[in-house]
Amino acid sequence: MRLCSVAVADFRNVRTAQINPGERFNLLYGLNGQGKTNLLEAIYLLGSPRSFRTSRLPELICHGKRQAQILGTVESGGVENRLQLIIEAAGRKVEIDGKAVYKASQLHGKLNAVVFSPDDTGMVRTGPDSRRRYLDRAVYMGDIGYLHCWHSYQRILKQRNQLLKSADRSCLDVWTEKLAETGAEVIERRLRFVSVLDGKLQKYYATISGGSETSSLSYRPDGVKSIEREQIQEELLELFTRQQRSDERYGTTTGGPHRDDLTFMLDERPLKAFGSQGQQKSFVLALKMAEMDNLQHTFGEAPLLLLDDMSSELDTQRNNNLMEFLTMRKIQVFITTTERSPALLEAAPHCAVFHVKDGNLTFEGS
Repeated sequence: MRLCSVAVADFRNVRTAQINPGERFNLLYGLNGQGKTNLLEAIYLLGSPRSFRTSRLPELICHGKRQAQILGTVESGGVENRLQLIIEAAGRKVEIDGKAVYKASQLHGKLNAVVFSPDDTGMVRTGPDSRRRYLDRAVYMGDIGYLHCWHSYQRILKQRNQLLKSADRSCLDVWTEKLAETGAEVIERRLRFVSVLDGKLQKYYATISGGSETSSLSYRPDGVKSIEREQIQEELLELFTRQQRSDERYGTTTGGPHRDDLTFMLDERPLKAFGSQGQQKSFVLALKMAEMDNLQHTFGEAPLLLLDDMSSELDTQRNNNLMEFLTMRKIQVFITTTERSPALLEAAPHCAVFHVKDGNLTFEGS
Protein backbone atom coordinates (compact mmCIF):
# COMPACT_ATOMS: atom_id res chain seq x y z
CA MET A 1 0.00 0.00 0.00
CA ARG A 2 1.40 3.39 -1.01
CA LEU A 3 0.28 7.00 -0.92
CA CYS A 4 1.21 8.37 -4.36
CA SER A 5 0.09 11.96 -3.85
CA VAL A 6 -1.73 14.13 -1.33
CA ALA A 7 -3.13 17.65 -1.56
CA VAL A 8 -4.46 19.59 1.43
CA ALA A 9 -6.41 22.86 1.53
CA ASP A 10 -7.56 24.92 4.54
CA PHE A 11 -6.79 22.12 6.98
CA ARG A 12 -5.81 23.55 10.38
CA ASN A 13 -2.91 25.94 9.58
CA VAL A 14 -2.23 24.42 6.15
CA ARG A 15 -3.71 26.79 3.57
CA THR A 16 -2.58 24.74 0.61
CA ALA A 17 0.01 21.98 0.24
CA GLN A 18 0.70 19.24 -2.25
CA ILE A 19 3.36 16.53 -2.28
CA ASN A 20 4.28 13.39 -4.16
CA PRO A 21 5.78 11.25 -1.38
CA GLY A 22 8.71 8.92 -1.84
CA GLU A 23 7.97 5.21 -1.98
CA ARG A 24 9.85 4.44 1.25
CA PHE A 25 10.90 7.18 3.68
CA ASN A 26 9.59 10.73 3.86
CA LEU A 27 11.00 13.28 6.29
CA LEU A 28 8.95 16.38 7.15
CA TYR A 29 11.05 18.73 9.27
CA GLY A 30 10.54 22.20 10.70
CA LEU A 31 10.08 24.13 13.93
CA ASN A 32 7.22 23.32 16.28
CA GLY A 33 3.84 24.74 15.34
CA GLN A 34 4.55 24.88 11.59
CA GLY A 35 2.09 22.15 10.52
CA LYS A 36 4.08 18.91 10.43
CA THR A 37 1.65 16.94 12.61
CA ASN A 38 -1.29 18.51 10.77
CA LEU A 39 -0.05 16.95 7.53
CA LEU A 40 0.27 13.51 9.15
CA GLU A 41 -3.25 13.95 10.52
CA ALA A 42 -4.56 14.79 7.04
CA ILE A 43 -2.97 11.63 5.60
CA TYR A 44 -4.45 9.53 8.43
CA LEU A 45 -7.93 10.97 7.89
CA LEU A 46 -8.00 9.83 4.26
CA GLY A 47 -8.49 6.26 5.50
CA SER A 48 -10.05 6.70 8.94
CA PRO A 49 -13.46 7.93 10.14
CA ARG A 50 -11.84 9.83 13.03
CA SER A 51 -8.69 11.84 13.69
CA PHE A 52 -6.07 10.51 16.09
CA ARG A 53 -6.02 13.95 17.75
CA THR A 54 -9.59 15.23 18.12
CA SER A 55 -13.24 14.32 17.62
CA ARG A 56 -14.27 17.95 16.97
CA LEU A 57 -14.55 18.64 13.25
CA PRO A 58 -14.46 22.49 13.50
CA GLU A 59 -10.91 22.20 14.92
CA LEU A 60 -9.77 20.69 11.62
CA ILE A 61 -10.90 23.65 9.51
CA CYS A 62 -8.62 26.64 8.93
CA HIS A 63 -9.78 29.73 10.84
CA GLY A 64 -12.18 31.82 8.79
CA LYS A 65 -12.88 29.02 6.27
CA ARG A 66 -16.08 27.00 5.80
CA GLN A 67 -14.44 23.70 4.95
CA ALA A 68 -11.19 21.78 4.66
CA GLN A 69 -10.27 19.42 1.81
CA ILE A 70 -7.90 16.47 1.56
CA LEU A 71 -7.28 14.67 -1.72
CA GLY A 72 -5.07 11.63 -2.07
CA THR A 73 -4.14 8.97 -4.62
CA VAL A 74 -3.50 5.54 -3.12
CA GLU A 75 -2.05 2.45 -4.81
CA SER A 76 -3.12 -0.87 -3.32
CA GLY A 77 -2.89 -4.27 -4.95
CA GLY A 78 -1.76 -2.67 -8.20
CA VAL A 79 -4.92 -0.52 -8.34
CA GLU A 80 -5.05 3.25 -7.83
CA ASN A 81 -7.92 4.93 -5.99
CA ARG A 82 -8.58 8.63 -5.65
CA LEU A 83 -9.80 9.49 -2.15
CA GLN A 84 -11.34 12.86 -1.37
CA LEU A 85 -12.42 14.16 2.02
CA ILE A 86 -14.35 17.39 2.61
CA ILE A 87 -14.66 18.44 6.24
CA GLU A 88 -17.33 20.89 7.40
CA ALA A 89 -18.42 21.86 10.90
CA ALA A 90 -21.60 19.80 10.52
CA GLY A 91 -19.98 16.66 9.10
CA ARG A 92 -17.66 15.14 6.54
CA LYS A 93 -18.12 13.98 2.95
CA VAL A 94 -16.04 11.20 1.41
CA GLU A 95 -15.61 10.25 -2.23
CA ILE A 96 -13.76 7.32 -3.78
CA ASP A 97 -12.96 7.81 -7.46
CA GLY A 98 -15.58 10.57 -7.64
CA LYS A 99 -18.39 8.51 -6.07
CA ALA A 100 -19.88 9.47 -2.72
CA VAL A 101 -19.29 7.10 0.19
CA TYR A 102 -21.89 6.89 2.94
CA LYS A 103 -20.75 3.86 4.94
CA ALA A 104 -17.50 3.38 6.86
CA SER A 105 -17.27 -0.13 5.41
CA GLN A 106 -16.81 1.35 1.91
CA LEU A 107 -13.72 3.28 3.03
CA HIS A 108 -12.35 0.57 5.29
CA GLY A 109 -8.98 -0.74 4.10
CA LYS A 110 -8.56 1.79 1.27
CA LEU A 111 -5.72 3.53 3.11
CA ASN A 112 -4.41 1.84 6.25
CA ALA A 113 -2.10 3.90 8.43
CA VAL A 114 -0.64 3.38 11.89
CA VAL A 115 0.44 6.51 13.76
CA PHE A 116 2.92 6.89 16.61
CA SER A 117 2.80 10.27 18.38
CA PRO A 118 3.83 11.72 21.76
CA ASP A 119 0.22 11.43 22.93
CA ASP A 120 0.36 7.66 22.43
CA THR A 121 3.22 7.34 24.92
CA GLY A 122 1.11 9.29 27.41
CA MET A 123 -1.52 6.54 27.51
CA VAL A 124 0.88 4.43 29.62
CA ARG A 125 0.81 6.98 32.43
CA THR A 126 -2.77 8.30 32.25
CA GLY A 127 -6.11 6.71 33.08
CA PRO A 128 -7.88 3.89 31.23
CA ASP A 129 -9.85 6.20 28.88
CA SER A 130 -6.89 6.79 26.58
CA ARG A 131 -6.00 3.08 26.50
CA ARG A 132 -9.60 2.18 25.61
CA ARG A 133 -9.58 4.75 22.81
CA TYR A 134 -6.39 3.23 21.45
CA LEU A 135 -7.82 -0.29 21.71
CA ASP A 136 -11.10 0.62 19.99
CA ARG A 137 -9.32 2.43 17.15
CA ALA A 138 -6.81 -0.39 16.65
CA VAL A 139 -9.45 -3.13 16.65
CA TYR A 140 -11.59 -1.24 14.14
CA MET A 141 -8.70 -0.75 11.68
CA GLY A 142 -8.52 -4.50 11.07
CA ASP A 143 -12.13 -5.47 11.90
CA ILE A 144 -14.90 -3.45 10.24
CA GLY A 145 -17.57 -5.37 12.17
CA TYR A 146 -16.23 -3.95 15.41
CA LEU A 147 -17.35 -0.41 14.56
CA HIS A 148 -20.98 -1.51 14.18
CA CYS A 149 -21.13 -3.46 17.45
CA TRP A 150 -19.29 -0.69 19.35
CA HIS A 151 -21.79 1.93 18.14
CA SER A 152 -24.67 -0.38 19.05
CA TYR A 153 -23.26 -0.85 22.54
CA GLN A 154 -22.90 2.92 23.02
CA ARG A 155 -26.48 3.52 21.86
CA ILE A 156 -27.91 0.87 24.21
CA LEU A 157 -25.73 2.08 27.08
CA LYS A 158 -27.09 5.62 26.64
CA GLN A 159 -30.67 4.31 26.72
CA ARG A 160 -30.04 2.24 29.87
CA ASN A 161 -28.41 5.21 31.62
CA GLN A 162 -31.43 7.37 30.82
CA LEU A 163 -33.71 4.74 32.40
CA LEU A 164 -31.49 4.59 35.48
CA LYS A 165 -32.03 8.33 35.95
CA SER A 166 -35.82 8.16 35.43
CA ALA A 167 -38.61 7.24 37.84
CA ASP A 168 -40.04 4.66 35.43
CA ARG A 169 -37.65 1.70 35.14
CA SER A 170 -40.16 -0.81 33.82
CA CYS A 171 -38.09 -1.52 30.69
CA LEU A 172 -34.73 -1.62 32.47
CA ASP A 173 -34.41 -5.43 32.34
CA VAL A 174 -34.94 -5.45 28.56
CA TRP A 175 -32.21 -2.88 27.96
CA THR A 176 -29.90 -4.62 30.42
CA GLU A 177 -30.20 -7.86 28.44
CA LYS A 178 -29.52 -5.98 25.20
CA LEU A 179 -26.48 -4.33 26.77
CA ALA A 180 -25.10 -7.71 27.88
CA GLU A 181 -25.66 -9.18 24.40
CA THR A 182 -23.93 -6.34 22.54
CA GLY A 183 -21.26 -5.94 25.20
CA ALA A 184 -20.34 -9.61 24.83
CA GLU A 185 -19.55 -9.07 21.15
CA VAL A 186 -17.42 -6.00 21.97
CA ILE A 187 -15.44 -7.99 24.54
CA GLU A 188 -15.05 -11.03 22.30
CA ARG A 189 -13.62 -8.95 19.45
CA ARG A 190 -11.31 -7.07 21.81
CA LEU A 191 -10.06 -10.31 23.37
CA ARG A 192 -9.34 -11.82 19.95
CA PHE A 193 -7.42 -8.74 18.84
CA VAL A 194 -5.34 -8.42 22.04
CA SER A 195 -4.46 -12.11 21.91
CA VAL A 196 -3.01 -11.65 18.42
CA LEU A 197 -1.23 -8.41 19.32
CA ASP A 198 0.34 -9.81 22.47
CA GLY A 199 1.86 -12.63 20.44
CA LYS A 200 3.70 -10.09 18.25
CA LEU A 201 4.58 -7.51 20.89
CA GLN A 202 7.61 -9.07 22.54
CA LYS A 203 9.69 -9.57 19.39
CA TYR A 204 9.09 -5.97 18.30
CA TYR A 205 9.94 -4.63 21.75
CA ALA A 206 13.21 -6.56 21.71
CA THR A 207 13.98 -5.23 18.20
CA ILE A 208 13.45 -1.58 19.17
CA SER A 209 14.96 -1.63 22.67
CA GLY A 210 17.81 -4.01 21.93
CA GLY A 211 17.25 -5.36 25.43
CA SER A 212 16.25 -8.64 27.01
CA GLU A 213 13.16 -7.54 28.96
CA THR A 214 9.95 -9.49 28.51
CA SER A 215 6.87 -7.47 27.55
CA SER A 216 3.20 -8.40 27.57
CA LEU A 217 -0.23 -6.96 26.90
CA SER A 218 -3.48 -8.14 28.45
CA TYR A 219 -7.15 -7.26 28.44
CA ARG A 220 -9.18 -8.64 31.33
CA PRO A 221 -12.75 -7.35 31.31
CA ASP A 222 -14.20 -6.60 34.73
CA GLY A 223 -16.42 -9.43 35.92
CA VAL A 224 -15.72 -11.61 32.87
CA LYS A 225 -13.49 -14.68 32.75
CA SER A 226 -14.84 -16.50 29.68
CA ILE A 227 -13.65 -16.04 26.10
CA GLU A 228 -16.72 -17.37 24.26
CA ARG A 229 -19.51 -14.92 23.46
CA GLU A 230 -22.39 -16.86 25.05
CA GLN A 231 -20.57 -17.27 28.37
CA ILE A 232 -19.38 -13.65 28.26
CA GLN A 233 -22.98 -12.52 27.80
CA GLU A 234 -24.10 -14.54 30.83
CA GLU A 235 -21.33 -13.13 32.99
CA LEU A 236 -22.05 -9.57 31.87
CA LEU A 237 -25.73 -10.01 32.68
CA GLU A 238 -24.77 -11.26 36.15
CA LEU A 239 -22.47 -8.22 36.56
CA PHE A 240 -25.18 -5.73 35.54
CA THR A 241 -27.76 -7.43 37.79
CA ARG A 242 -25.37 -7.47 40.75
CA GLN A 243 -24.56 -3.77 40.32
CA GLN A 244 -28.09 -2.60 39.53
CA ARG A 245 -28.75 -0.97 42.92
CA SER A 246 -25.48 0.91 42.69
CA ASP A 247 -26.27 1.90 39.08
CA GLU A 248 -29.68 3.23 40.16
CA ARG A 249 -28.07 5.22 42.97
CA TYR A 250 -25.53 6.86 40.68
CA GLY A 251 -27.76 7.05 37.60
CA THR A 252 -25.22 5.36 35.34
CA THR A 253 -23.93 1.91 34.37
CA THR A 254 -20.89 1.49 36.61
CA GLY A 255 -19.42 -1.63 34.99
CA GLY A 256 -19.00 -3.13 31.52
CA PRO A 257 -16.81 -2.81 28.42
CA HIS A 258 -16.98 1.01 28.59
CA ARG A 259 -15.04 0.81 31.88
CA ASP A 260 -12.45 -1.83 30.93
CA ASP A 261 -8.71 -1.30 30.65
CA LEU A 262 -5.55 -2.65 29.02
CA THR A 263 -2.59 -3.80 31.14
CA PHE A 264 0.98 -3.15 29.96
CA MET A 265 3.66 -5.28 31.62
CA LEU A 266 7.47 -5.33 31.46
CA ASP A 267 9.33 -8.17 33.17
CA GLU A 268 6.01 -9.10 34.81
CA ARG A 269 5.71 -5.69 36.47
CA PRO A 270 3.36 -2.80 35.56
CA LEU A 271 5.01 -0.64 32.91
CA LYS A 272 3.32 2.47 34.32
CA ALA A 273 4.99 2.12 37.71
CA PHE A 274 8.32 0.49 36.91
CA GLY A 275 9.16 1.31 33.28
CA SER A 276 11.58 4.13 32.43
CA GLN A 277 10.59 6.79 29.91
CA GLY A 278 12.63 5.04 27.21
CA GLN A 279 11.04 1.69 28.03
CA GLN A 280 7.55 3.19 27.88
CA LYS A 281 8.23 4.77 24.50
CA SER A 282 9.71 1.55 23.16
CA PHE A 283 6.74 -0.45 24.44
CA VAL A 284 4.15 1.76 22.74
CA LEU A 285 6.10 1.81 19.49
CA ALA A 286 6.37 -1.99 19.65
CA LEU A 287 2.58 -2.05 20.03
CA LYS A 288 2.29 0.00 16.85
CA MET A 289 4.61 -2.35 14.97
CA ALA A 290 2.56 -5.32 16.14
CA GLU A 291 -0.55 -3.49 14.95
CA MET A 292 1.07 -2.97 11.53
CA ASP A 293 1.91 -6.66 11.34
CA ASN A 294 -1.70 -7.53 12.09
CA LEU A 295 -2.99 -5.17 9.39
CA GLN A 296 -0.56 -6.62 6.86
CA HIS A 297 -1.81 -10.11 7.69
CA THR A 298 -5.45 -8.95 7.39
CA PHE A 299 -5.17 -7.01 4.12
CA GLY A 300 -2.13 -8.64 2.50
CA GLU A 301 -0.23 -5.32 2.35
CA ALA A 302 1.74 -3.29 4.85
CA PRO A 303 0.02 -0.09 6.02
CA LEU A 304 1.64 3.33 6.09
CA LEU A 305 3.60 4.23 9.23
CA LEU A 306 3.32 7.80 10.54
CA LEU A 307 6.01 8.68 13.11
CA ASP A 308 5.37 12.05 14.72
CA ASP A 309 8.05 14.06 16.54
CA MET A 310 10.79 11.44 16.30
CA SER A 311 13.40 13.86 17.63
CA SER A 312 11.82 13.77 21.09
CA GLU A 313 10.41 10.27 21.22
CA LEU A 314 13.44 7.97 20.90
CA ASP A 315 17.09 8.13 21.87
CA THR A 316 19.82 7.56 19.27
CA GLN A 317 20.27 3.84 19.85
CA ARG A 318 16.55 3.03 19.82
CA ASN A 319 16.09 5.23 16.76
CA ASN A 320 18.88 3.36 14.92
CA ASN A 321 17.35 0.01 15.89
CA LEU A 322 13.99 1.15 14.58
CA MET A 323 15.33 2.53 11.29
CA GLU A 324 17.35 -0.63 10.67
CA PHE A 325 14.21 -2.67 11.18
CA LEU A 326 12.08 -0.45 8.91
CA THR A 327 14.72 -0.48 6.17
CA MET A 328 14.36 -4.24 5.89
CA ARG A 329 10.59 -4.02 5.39
CA LYS A 330 8.61 -2.64 2.44
CA ILE A 331 6.81 0.09 4.35
CA GLN A 332 6.08 3.67 3.33
CA VAL A 333 7.05 5.83 6.29
CA PHE A 334 6.35 9.48 7.11
CA ILE A 335 8.54 11.00 9.84
CA THR A 336 8.31 14.44 11.42
CA THR A 337 11.22 16.04 13.28
CA THR A 338 12.28 19.54 14.29
CA GLU A 339 15.51 19.42 12.29
CA ARG A 340 17.02 17.90 9.16
CA SER A 341 18.86 15.24 11.12
CA PRO A 342 21.93 13.85 9.28
CA ALA A 343 21.86 10.74 11.49
CA LEU A 344 18.24 10.06 10.61
CA LEU A 345 18.82 10.62 6.90
CA GLU A 346 21.78 8.26 7.00
CA ALA A 347 19.68 5.61 8.75
CA ALA A 348 16.79 6.02 6.31
CA PRO A 349 18.04 5.47 2.74
CA HIS A 350 16.07 6.80 -0.25
CA CYS A 351 14.44 9.45 1.96
CA ALA A 352 12.42 12.29 0.41
CA VAL A 353 12.91 15.47 2.45
CA PHE A 354 10.32 18.23 2.88
CA HIS A 355 10.72 21.46 4.86
CA VAL A 356 7.54 22.64 6.60
CA LYS A 357 7.12 26.31 7.49
CA ASP A 358 3.87 28.18 8.21
CA GLY A 359 1.87 25.28 6.78
CA ASN A 360 3.82 25.29 3.50
CA LEU A 361 5.99 22.45 2.17
CA THR A 362 9.17 22.72 0.21
CA PHE A 363 10.70 19.63 -1.39
CA GLU A 364 14.45 19.52 -0.74
CA GLY A 365 15.34 16.37 -2.63
CA SER A 366 16.02 12.74 -1.77
